[in-house]
Amino acid sequence: MKASCQCGKLTADVVDGAEAMTIACHCLDCQRRTGSPFGTIAYFPAEAVTVSGGASEYSRVGDSGQTLTRGFCPACGAAVYVKASRMPEITGVPVGAFADPSFAAPIRSVYEQSKHEWVPLPEGLTHHPRGRETSW
Repeated sequence: MKASCQCGKLTADVVDGAEAMTIACHCLDCQRRTGSPFGTIAYFPAEAVTVSGGASEYSRVGDSGQTLTRGFCPACGAAVYVKASRMPEITGVPVGAFADPSFAAPIRSVYEQSKHEWVPLPEGLTHHPRGRETSW
């Protein structure tokens, strides 16, 4: 699988068969990061993701007190990867960077206290209203 920014200068290649844990996050920071009502990121084992091209990074401290670092293209600004300080063994890739409408739906929904009321969620999700899940 290949993810990329809008201009193609920053990419993330994911090893075929790597299992993703896809999470829909409704926190206000993800809303600001994406410009949409939520962000959806597929997390993979770090060794399954290879990032190529020059990236700029922005780090922020989340509600949990942990740091989330977003890698984005300095030319077009699109995010291509995410790394969480509390789980260095994984690398996240925003689902939209795959440009694949058939990408699997999220299995978790977090920070639902700031979810827009008009956003429906697929059935079968695990819900974490405050986003503080502790197990992977």
